[in-house]
Order: sequence, then C-alpha cells, then structure tokens
Amino acid sequence: MRNWAGWLVRGRWLIVAGWALLAIAGGALGGSVYDHAQNVGQLSADAESLRAEARLQQLKPEGETVFAISRDVNPYDPALVATTTEVAQQLRGMAGVRDVGDLYTAPGGQIGQDERSTLVRVTFTPGTPDAEIDAAVTVLRRLPNVLVGGKPLAERAFTEQAVADAALGEGVALAALALLLVVVLRWGAVAPLAAAVAAITTTVLALSGLALVTAVSEYTVNVVTLLGLGLAVDYSILLLWRYREENDLAAALRTAGRAVLVSGGVVGVAMAGLAVFGEPLLAAMALGGLLVTVVATAASLTLTPALLAILGPRLVAREPRRGRWLILNGKRRHGNANDSRSILTRLAAVAQKGPESVAFASTALLIILTLPFVAADLWNTDARGLPSGVEARQAYEVYLRDFQRDQADAVTVVVDTGSGGAAMRDYLDRLNRLPGVGRLQLRLEMPPEATVVDLTPVSSGQGPAVVRAVREVPAPANSLVGGPAAELADYQDSVTGHFPVVLIVLLAATGALLFLLTRSIVIPVKAVLLNLLTLGASLGVLAVVFGGRLDATTPVLLFVFIFGLTTDYEVFLLARITEEHRSGYATDEAVRRGIARTGPVVTLAGLSLILVFLGFVLGGLSAVREIGVGMAVAIALDVTVVRGLLLPAVMTLLGRWNWWPGDPTAVEEGLAAQSPDGPVTGEESPEWAPSRAPEADQKITSR
Repeated sequence: MRNWAGWLVRGRWLIVAGWALLAIAGGALGGSVYDHAQNVGQLSADAESLRAEARLQQLKPEGETVFAISRDVNPYDPALVATTTEVAQQLRGMAGVRDVGDLYTAPGGQIGQDERSTLVRVTFTPGTPDAEIDAAVTVLRRLPNVLVGGKPLAERAFTEQAVADAALGEGVALAALALLLVVVLRWGAVAPLAAAVAAITTTVLALSGLALVTAVSEYTVNVVTLLGLGLAVDYSILLLWRYREENDLAAALRTAGRAVLVSGGVVGVAMAGLAVFGEPLLAAMALGGLLVTVVATAASLTLTPALLAILGPRLVAREPRRGRWLILNGKRRHGNANDSRSILTRLAAVAQKGPESVAFASTALLIILTLPFVAADLWNTDARGLPSGVEARQAYEVYLRDFQRDQADAVTVVVDTGSGGAAMRDYLDRLNRLPGVGRLQLRLEMPPEATVVDLTPVSSGQGPAVVRAVREVPAPANSLVGGPAAELADYQDSVTGHFPVVLIVLLAATGALLFLLTRSIVIPVKAVLLNLLTLGASLGVLAVVFGGRLDATTPVLLFVFIFGLTTDYEVFLLARITEEHRSGYATDEAVRRGIARTGPVVTLAGLSLILVFLGFVLGGLSAVREIGVGMAVAIALDVTVVRGLLLPAVMTLLGRWNWWPGDPTAVEEGLAAQSPDGPVTGEESPEWAPSRAPEADQKITSR
C-alpha cells in the first residue's frame, strides 16, 4: 500500500485529469443510454404466463390496444354521437388499425357505470410501429373531454418519468449532499463529491455503450445513481477520515483502503446475486449495480487518494469549536478514544452497560417493525404506479372504476383441445367451483383445436391463489395459465424458489470476505443476521408508509441494496474494532475504541445516504419512491439501532467468542489488569496486523 500511495502521489494530477475526462465524456455522451433503454420485463420467456400469452397470439394474433374515454357527457348527445362516429370511421381507414369498437357503430363500446362516459377501443395489428399508434391517438383526442390510455402509452410514460425522476433525484440529492459535506468537511467535501460524480457519469457512459449490444432497463440508471452516490460517498469519507487521523496516505490506504476493498467486494457480490434470480429486469438492474460498484470502488481507491494528496494540509483535522457538530466530529480529550461524544459512542456505552436488555429490546423492536410486511400485498406495477397527473394513469383509473367496475383481471386458461366432450365439461365445472373464482366465461371465435377460458377472481388479492389452484386441476389436454395474476404468481414463485440460492451465495461471499478481514467465523454470521433484521424492519415500515401495497420487485431490490450498503458500515466498524483488538485491547475496550474512532464516519456517511435516498422520494414513480423511502429507513435504523445498540451489545455478550475459531482465550487472558488507555504490554500482534508507532499516538493527541 505504501508503494501504491507513492504512485498515487506522484501521478495525482494525471489521475484527476483522467477521471475528469471520463466524467466530462459521461456527461456529454452518457445521455444516449435513455435513447436505447428498453422496457425490460420481469419474467423470463419460459415462465408459464408468458408461454400462455404466446399461445394466445398463435391462436388469435392481437396487437396493442389503446382506449379513449369521453367523460361528463350524455352518451346519447347528438354532437357526441356524430363526433364519435366520424372518429371511428377515420380510424378504420388508418394504417395499423385492426379493429375499432365504439358505442354507436361496432361492438366493443361501453357506457360507464356513472352513465356519463363512453368508451372507444382501438386494437392494432401485431408489430404496428409507434408512429402509427401515435397517429391514431391524435385522432382519438378529437373526442370531447377525452382521456386516452393503454399499455403502449403507459409504458412510454414510465420511461419518460424514470428519466425525469433520475434527473430530479440526482439533482436534489447532490445539492443536499454537497451542502452537508461542505458544512461538515469544508475542503474535505471535494473528495467524496468528485468521486460520486465521477462514478455515476463514468458508469452511465459505460451503460450507453452496453445498451447497443444488450438490454438496459430504464430503471438501471436509477440504480446507478442511488448506488453510485451511496458507495462513492461512503468510501471517500472513510478514507478521508482515516487520512485526517493518520496524516499519512499510505496508512489510510492500508487500513481504510482494505475496508473499502472488502465492502466493495460484498456489494459487488450482492449485485451479482440479483442475476441468480434469472429474471430479465433484475438481471438488467444487476448489470448496472455491479458496474457502478466496480467504478465507485475504483474511484474511491484512485481519485479520492489523489485528491487527498493534492489538498494535503487543508484536510488536517482541527479541534472543533465547542458545541459545533459534536454529533459528527466528537471531541477527543488527551487522546482517549473513549471520550468521543459522537452518537454511536454514546449509544454503544448504553449498550455495553446492559447488553442483555439492550440486545433483547433492539431485536424485539426490529422484529415488531417487520410484522406489517408479512401482511403486505405485492403487485405488479401498472399505470397506477405513474404520477396522478399523468393522463395514462387517469385514463386507467377511470376505466377500472367505471367500465371494469373494479373487477379483478381475468385468469386466462388455454387448453389444447376443443370445448366439447364430457372431460372438458367436467374440467370447466371443477374450475368454476374453485375457491375465489367469481365467474367463468368461454372466449368465442377461437380455433376449434383449443379452448380459452377466462376466470374472474372475486378480488384482485385472490388472483395469484386462483392461478395456483387452477394449475393443480388436471386438464384433459396440455394447458397453460396466463393473465396479470399469473404473471405475478410466476414472479413470486421464481423469487421464492431462487431466494435460498441467492442467500447462500451472499452468505458464502460475505462470510469469506469478512473472515479475511477479521479471521473470525462468528463475526460474519452475526453481520448477516443483523443485516437481515435491518431488511425486515425496513420492509415493515415501508409497508405501513405505502398502505400495505408494494411493487413486487421492491423487496428483492431492497434486499440486495440494504444487504450491500449496510455491510459498508459493518465493515467500517469491524475493521477498526479488529484492528484495536489485534493491537492488544480486550473485546469490550476494542469495541469502544473502534466505535469511538469510526462512529463519526458512519454517522456522517449515514446522514449523507439518507439525504441521497430522500431525494428520490420526490420522484413520480411509486416503485422509485418505495426504494427511496425503504433505503432511507434502512440506513436510519442501521446506523442507530443496529450499529449503535445491537452490535456492541451482542459483541459484549459474546466476549472472546467473537474471534472464534482463533484461540478465544489467548488475547483475553491477562487483560484484567490492563489500563483502559493502552494495550497489554508484551503481546505480539499478528504479522499482517496494522502497527502504530508510539509517536503516531502522540501525533493524534497533539492534533
């Protein structure tokens, strides 16, 4: 690391210039990723619901559908009748239009439940270009007091909103983050802010190139922004804080740099774990997440040290004025780390005084917070996930209320045999008697070699249960079950089936990396359990905030994000606690010293990330807001309850067994007589453990 630090110091201006060029190129050219972004589906092509949809297209090919609703009108008003008739006739002569259904000239039109609205439905031929769909929409807008909606319009609105949310969230987050860091770190704010900007713009530049050869989801940029800001700021603050403490770049890289590498490895594995689920949308997000993790780690270990070398004396720690930012900076007196007055140090002191009660109360609180998620309703986001002012959402909500009368979407069953015969009649009768089925209806005008049945669940919440029940009923021929509820059931089953594999991958990778850091098996297991408690509590709070209904993708994404980012703080604290323990301090004293010296870093990094994630709460997409709120809640709980109370309480209870399978008594024995201000004399630390010369402590004390 000393050689690495020397190279960084010598080439500091070249390194900064290189990252600056990448950032400029990313800012100028990276925007093209939005032009090539795709609407990536949640399910892989082999999912039964998608195979059912493909089979329906074989039997009776259908293209996209848009609809127009004229509101607050008399359905039989002569002017409305004339306008609708003229519009329908014009649409039938347009390219790409296959069928037009309206109230006056063809089947398919409807009068709304309020008796003050009418519906016009336009079906296109498969593969109709967007330009022809847009031309038909323009004609539909001639109807009086009209709302136009449909799947192609909603998908386009999602893409546009995702771009707007990314710009808004990134702008607000960067502004708030810059203000906080400048106030607290002054010149030191340059490093984390520069690393964050470089990480995001460079990753977006790489994504714009990848979008030419592989699918890149419009949500991938949101993932890149969230993770890029979070990781780059966390890692840079850790390096900056250790540099200010040591006043030695090589020492900062040897200690904090190793923690950054371990943390980056854990987060990278967590992002790669998304791909194990095997779903296209999660895989696309995993690509962006893995890429930005690598770039953020690289920027933190190259650009940040180069900036530290340039800024140099401006970053030397100064004694804070009394009463100013004690929460973040603390105030060491006479070099005793235990005198720090940061939040985490005070919480840790409380935890170590009564570890049993604190551990029980903290764990109970997190479990109680988890309970609302158990009853949460997971759904596939439709047009209702758009902002309330978007026309596609307004049209869909009016359609559900006034024309579909809030009925659940049908579960569609496709059977490769005709509808006649005793076996088919018996099958249909069994389907009709399934719990949760409100209505059974055969689709007419289907080829004689197949039967298509629509089952309407009693309520939307029963849809996935109906799907699973239908699939358990033996059919007289090959059958497939599709529809929106089937897609949700397939996604839930896929996540549930793959989750154990993902968990094993994360446990193994995290355990291995933390074992290399601490040489302990107990500490990695404890770290994973604490992360799972944070995840559960965050999902529970999120379920309450959003009324018990969450996007089906949110828990999976939060699992990976929370697992990765909260591991940052675990690594930061454990690295310093382990370092203090290897220097000869007993476990309790090592925990106190480690938290005292790293607590301000974790607190500032946590506040920074909360600001970042709250910036995305201002977005219009419900799925993006869920991620923003969930991550902000997770960081707040993790920094206070988990790292401040539960971690020190559990480590105090475990005592010397924290370091198993190393000799649990070798370091602890004989420490009873040790002064709390110094390690045991005569005990050797491992060869690879960081060492500190006496003058280093004196230097810190004098500062």
